[in-house]
Amino acid sequence: MSDANPHFNQLNLVVEDVDAAVAFYRALGMSVRFDGGEWPAGSGARHVALENGDGPILELDNQAMARLYHQGWRHADLGGFRCPVVINFSVASRDAVDDLYARLTAAGHTGRQPPYDAFWGSRYAIVADPDGHDCGLMSPADPDRRYVPAASRSA
Repeated sequence: MSDANPHFNQLNLVVEDVDAAVAFYRALGMSVRFDGGEWPAGSGARHVALENGDGPILELDNQAMARLYHQGWRHADLGGFRCPVVINFSVASRDAVDDLYARLTAAGHTGRQPPYDAFWGSRYAIVADPDGHDCGLMSPADPDRRYVPAASRSA
């Protein structure tokens, strides 16, 4: 993978009821790739990854989880229509996350989460697209860089 060409690899949906969302997507033929239950313990945070063959994965997070990895998280409520989504792109290296974030923000795009070493072991950042959709930039995960985050970054 070239540093210059991010690869679309997953879609994160922030949902109110993780179990109901999992049941819905399983009914559509997706299978659970990962479900760690509540993590960190006592935080209320949930994350489930689903897949259905080759291609991007669908990840479901509740709001408590979104607040752990996204310092700018805001609850989107647009007159009854909710649409909180993070569109993720994988890049080749940790440095590529920093470089791409700098290039996009220098071009006038809003940075929502500056690059940081995320608890799952990747270098991670979030930039808003022109319509305000969050786009995550993620390096390959390094298991030696994983850690347990604080229970919540904001209320």
